[in-house]
Amino acid sequence: MLTALNNVRFGYQGEVLFEGVNLNINEGERIGLIGGNGEGKTTLLKLILGELTPDEGDIFIKNGVRMGYLAQTGGFDSEKTVFEEMRSIFTREQNAIESLREIERKIAQLSENDKEFTALSAKYEHLNKTIAATDGYNYEVRIKTVLNGMGFEKDYGQIIHTMSGGEKTKLKFCKLLLEQPELLVLDEPTNHLDVKTLFWLEEYLSSYKGALLIVSHDRYFLDKTVQKIAELENKKLQEFKGNYSKYKILKAERVATQWKEYEKQQEQIAHMQEYVERNLARASTTKMAQSRRTALEKMERIEKPCTPTPPPRFNFTYNEKPYENVLKIQDLTLSVGEKLLFENANAEVRRGEKCALVGDNGTGKSTLIRQIVKNAKREIVLGRFARIAYYDQENTNLDPDNTVLSELWGRHVLSSQTDVRAALARAGLNYEDVDKKVCSLSGGERAKLALAVFEAEHGNFLVLDEPTNHLDLMARESLEEALKAFDGTILFVSHDRYFIRSIADKILCLSGQGMQEFKGSYEEFIAWKNTAVENKNTAPMPENNAKNNDSFRSKKERADEAKKRQRMREIEKEITLLEDKQQVLSDTLSLPEVTGDYQRLQKTCEEIEQIKNRIDALYEEYEDMI
Repeated sequence: MLTALNNVRFGYQGEVLFEGVNLNINEGERIGLIGGNGEGKTTLLKLILGELTPDEGDIFIKNGVRMGYLAQTGGFDSEKTVFEEMRSIFTREQNAIESLREIERKIAQLSENDKEFTALSAKYEHLNKTIAATDGYNYEVRIKTVLNGMGFEKDYGQIIHTMSGGEKTKLKFCKLLLEQPELLVLDEPTNHLDVKTLFWLEEYLSSYKGALLIVSHDRYFLDKTVQKIAELENKKLQEFKGNYSKYKILKAERVATQWKEYEKQQEQIAHMQEYVERNLARASTTKMAQSRRTALEKMERIEKPCTPTPPPRFNFTYNEKPYENVLKIQDLTLSVGEKLLFENANAEVRRGEKCALVGDNGTGKSTLIRQIVKNAKREIVLGRFARIAYYDQENTNLDPDNTVLSELWGRHVLSSQTDVRAALARAGLNYEDVDKKVCSLSGGERAKLALAVFEAEHGNFLVLDEPTNHLDLMARESLEEALKAFDGTILFVSHDRYFIRSIADKILCLSGQGMQEFKGSYEEFIAWKNTAVENKNTAPMPENNAKNNDSFRSKKERADEAKKRQRMREIEKEITLLEDKQQVLSDTLSLPEVTGDYQRLQKTCEEIEQIKNRIDALYEEYEDMI
């Protein structure tokens, strides 16, 4: 056993955060610590690390145990390069190897008959075995494995002091992995990591020899890395064997059993009390009634199961359907400053599709999302009647000086205060929150407010950039259910693979070379991608993603396709002519000679309306042919 918590209680300013906490962490054990925002997960970690002292109870730590801790934020600073800093971890191995080389030099100068030769040979053999036992000869290989896996393959020579905060946090993680403490404590380790790095990290941790205690909202990561879940809820800690998916099943079963046992005992108590009240006054049954009353007093009462705090509830609706083609991107090249993000990107999003935009960090996912929302580039075309609702991961659309209530109400002044408060309550912001300034909200509260604002926009095309950031597990699952139930169109960026897996039916994979479309689930996409990597990117796209080859079409099919293309060209030409004519007629409406002639004005308006109806019909025909 590495550490044990026995009946631990802790609170701040007289308010209990949690109590009666018992938890054992054994060698090699892998535990996921979960709970809602504010339940005390990070505080519990600090108690285990000795940074805080419990108000009650005991914490036992094995003598000499080496612990490593990765906080949510804050890396380390250094004037060394990345590789030099990682190399400094292995000073002992380097010294041992240097000592070995020195012994080799001395032995080379002696004959086998010298007494010192025998002593040095014995020392050489012992030192060689010691280095080999700790894999000391391969320390540089281990450094490169971790640095490359965590995305620093091009940064060996960069001075750490010049790096960003997120990069410094990742480097601290690298250092912990290379130090290999007996207990590795990780608080939200998947922050700052892209999907490619996450897959590598999961694989690396699967062979990690020490124990792991992980706080994470990344359910996919928990599924891959832990064997036990410890949940903080309502000031108590409960344990469940298995990963996160197994926990969900066991938790539901446990809660159902607790309620069943509680309700059964309540029925028994009610029956016994009724008997006592009915028979206590009667001489013939007094003794039996007194016996029942004594049994009631001695009965060990089952505690009523805690009703968990209800999760936020979202409901995304819209008023008008867009045409079939909601978004078309054609030969788009995008840069930030002088940095080319990608070129010749092509993609289509059709009505009702739920598309995940994936790619490594720095490929331009958020930049592309913002360009789509702005709709300022001719290579990005929104379909007719497409109404975008946009969720920004930084929540920059919120005014920090507004109160929570005024932030939402100010956008919908015709709504009653009751309706606005109800919308905020559904999003998980109660009466105590509505008068807070936006700038004073926690990350989770700000995200819930932004989602309430997002929901109230009633878009038929939902565009979301990292919507699960700052949300706890219950809020994430509630958002998932709402998006799955939404029958409109969704395009979203997320590092939460569980979230992607739950929602997406189409993947748009962005890279420096452009964009690939994959029609299918996230698991199918990952399987295809892994196969492509194994086959050096020669694996074909699945059949439902491959373009049809003309050579396999019948003569009639090719003829029909040619007719369709011809008709599409005719429609495009007619729409252009009609829109030009509509513009000319619209311009004449402001002329004095027209506004002064009622009959001419009426005739012009009727003609514009006829043209508009014809354009709408042509667009509808065109959309059906695509």
